[in-house]
Amino acid sequence: MNKGPGIFEDIAKLAGSAASTLAGFRDEVETLVRQQLERLLAEMKVTPREEFEAVRDMAAKARAEQEKLEKRVAALEAELGVRPAGQSAKKTRRKS
Repeated sequence: MNKGPGIFEDIAKLAGSAASTLAGFRDEVETLVRQQLERLLAEMKVTPREEFEAVRDMAAKARAEQEKLEKRVAALEAELGVRPAGQSAKKTRRKS
């Protein structure tokens, strides 16, 4: 009546099989969730991080260049004695 070790071996095999089945199930669920999330983000037209960062960097570079050019234009206007854009002569009202 020595059935003890056989039962424990069967339980160990069953536990190992269950663990591998659960791991496979987890992988399958992760894949499905990832696919659904990617589909949802595509429908929402969300920009990937890499594209966003590239555009952000381009905007920062353009802003720096704009500031540099504004300073250059201001220096040239001062050199030529021209009023900066946006500043016009004072308008006087005539009394009729």
